[in-house]
Amino acid sequence: MIALPERFVERMKRTMGEKDAKAFFASYQESSAHGLRLNPGKVSCEAANAMPFSLTPVPWCSTGFYYTEEDRPGKHPYHAAGLYYIQEPSAMAVIEALRPEPGDKVLDLCAAPGGKSTHIAGYLGNEGLLVANEIHPSRVKALSENVERWGARNILVTNETPGRMTERFPAFFDKIAVDAPCSGEGMFRKLPEACEDWSEGKVAHCAEMQTDILADAAVMLKPGGVIVYSTCTFAQEENEVQIKSFLATHPEFSLEPIAQEAYFTPGELQHTVRLWPHKLRGEGHFLARLRKRADVEITEEVQEAKTKPLPPDVRKIFESFCKETLTFVPEGVYVLFGDQLYVIADGLPRLNGLKVTRVGWHLGKVKKDRFEPSHALALALRSGEWKRGIDFAADSEEVRRYLRGESLFVDTTGKGWTVVTVDGYPLGWGKLVQGQLKNHYPKGLRWV
Repeated sequence: MIALPERFVERMKRTMGEKDAKAFFASYQESSAHGLRLNPGKVSCEAANAMPFSLTPVPWCSTGFYYTEEDRPGKHPYHAAGLYYIQEPSAMAVIEALRPEPGDKVLDLCAAPGGKSTHIAGYLGNEGLLVANEIHPSRVKALSENVERWGARNILVTNETPGRMTERFPAFFDKIAVDAPCSGEGMFRKLPEACEDWSEGKVAHCAEMQTDILADAAVMLKPGGVIVYSTCTFAQEENEVQIKSFLATHPEFSLEPIAQEAYFTPGELQHTVRLWPHKLRGEGHFLARLRKRADVEITEEVQEAKTKPLPPDVRKIFESFCKETLTFVPEGVYVLFGDQLYVIADGLPRLNGLKVTRVGWHLGKVKKDRFEPSHALALALRSGEWKRGIDFAADSEEVRRYLRGESLFVDTTGKGWTVVTVDGYPLGWGKLVQGQLKNHYPKGLRWV
């Protein structure tokens, strides 16, 4: 039984009313819902029935599905191939409310561990730009790994404060997700340890942080753009009161309806919504969609990044690799950081001075006379984009041996870099040498 904080219980009883409070507290005796989102860049929603799990649709997310406790999707090779992202079902509502479109420049301002970022990437479909920012250095590594596994090409992962981001991205983004750090009350059932970390002082501290984060997001949004603000808490100071205060100090913004409003409970402010654990299959959330007026004057211009042409010998080495291994040459602006080769999006601002974890699609490492492809290159490939591949079934011993980092003897001819796939979906690289597949699955990701 979850021991809810006493002051939290008292407040919820005061604000909810007897009937709702009874149902609300009863929901804490139920199990949390488990969810995953399919990756539309790799697998269609129609293929959900072919997945080896018991999936039922999440009503407010077209790519979202519930799975049962008996399923273990995180331990399946399809997870390593980035076919889905495991995410709490209520959290899927945030990007559904934002609705990015291909070609948009989108910022996920508080991005770790990557649920919202991968959701945005699914909407963009490798058109436009996704900037995923996380202030905490300890969490940004997981964020980078998750967008890599998703196969996102048009990404920039940063490790900065929102204030520092405003210096480089004034009026830059079409849409911004602010899934703000909060007191976590909505996650008490899923993460009981959050109860121990809760206090009324934490609520006040989080509300103060949220005010600053929203103000910074407003600076980075283009005129006519949209911010979706969300929390996983029930405290009004972090939700409706926060939005009221923002609107009072930012009259160029107004609240808009949320497309999935019918599935949720209206908030105290018109067009805001609440997700209650006793009224749907998911944890607690709050959402508000904010539109910036289109006629707001832009006072500061973005200074675009200057890139140097790729050295001819480096281009030759990479194009030789592509000719031998791939059916295409990746398009875009090539940037070399030391010996690491990336493709970055056009129109990026100057990034010098910012803490950047991933500057774009990581293609691999340039050695003296050869090119070593990255894991990110393999996971972002689509069917038909590689010349040489070895496919293993999801239930085979071979695929598990590959994920453990073992080399394999295979009955195939040819030599060189080879895409290893599971049921046709890229998992990583191997190198064929005389019938042996030398394993190049990253050591830090290997199964134990």
